[in-house]
Amino acid sequence: MPEKWLPLAEVMVKQKYHFAGRHTVVKKCYWTHKALTEDRHCYKCKFYGIESHRDIQMSPAAFWCWNACLHCWRIRPQDLGVDLDETKLTIVDDPKWLVDELIRIHRRLISGYKGHPRVDPKKFWEAWNPVHVTLSLTGEPTLYPMLSDLLKEVHRRGMTSFLVTRGVRPDILADLEEEPSQLYVSLEAWDKKSYNYFTRPLVPRAWELTMETLEMMPSFTSPTAIRITLVAGFNDTDEALKGFAKLINLAQPTYVEIKSYMWVGASRMRLSKANMAEHEYVRKVSERLSELTGYPILGESRASRVVLLSRLEKPIRLGKGCPEGLNTPEPEEGEYDAPYDPDIMP
Repeated sequence: MPEKWLPLAEVMVKQKYHFAGRHTVVKKCYWTHKALTEDRHCYKCKFYGIESHRDIQMSPAAFWCWNACLHCWRIRPQDLGVDLDETKLTIVDDPKWLVDELIRIHRRLISGYKGHPRVDPKKFWEAWNPVHVTLSLTGEPTLYPMLSDLLKEVHRRGMTSFLVTRGVRPDILADLEEEPSQLYVSLEAWDKKSYNYFTRPLVPRAWELTMETLEMMPSFTSPTAIRITLVAGFNDTDEALKGFAKLINLAQPTYVEIKSYMWVGASRMRLSKANMAEHEYVRKVSERLSELTGYPILGESRASRVVLLSRLEKPIRLGKGCPEGLNTPEPEEGEYDAPYDPDIMP
């Protein structure tokens, strides 16, 4: 890693990110801990069967993104005076080696749970052998130029994958030789004006590129999802919801997830706690969006403040977690799946 990047990496390490190589980070999720110690699981388990204690949360592009979104929790280079072009990932680690490192770091992160009085030994050994990788966490994963090879490596080892993208690289998505097990496109804006205001693109035509991604989503053979991060006071108006309905009609995703923005990390310098919606409000907004799109409400997770819409009768189960599916008992309200430390600021 270039020396001038080290101040940024040092802050991320304090935030409990763990580096795999020069540009990839891994972090233990809140729900990994809860799944091991209390048998509680996140909404990905409830909706899709993803086992929370066997999920590696990572990003192959720790410092790089084509947006500077107001709600993003990540530390940006300029926050620390680091000279780095966020739009170009200039170093590339080998994908096979990276997957080896992801598994090694995941095992190191959970090693302390062996022998823990509240951890079932069987569950610990399940966690020791991860079965899912979520490419999200921080940065834009489609900026990693060997993304298709990375997905192949994940799947070759019998693991499933979620790819979460802003949709700004339709060229990369169109050329994938290996699709993720499920593709997410994350949205907060409903038109170019709201996009330029809120997502603060760092490259030209970012909105148009996002639209290209939405247009190609029906061509994917894997399940697809549009994730709408609900920011109270910004994208909860009827104008915004009608705009989202048009985008959903264009993309025809398998699922629509409406999830509350969480007031954590660096986003607290830009937004207020009032922008974080309570679950009841997420449900109310989701009901209106359901009316506009014809996507029925299929399920919800109060703990994660998320509502699932789909035209399917039930979600496609990609893993063996939460065998009761949408009927899985809820954790206590107020908990949330945060892959970051909300108390660490730049």
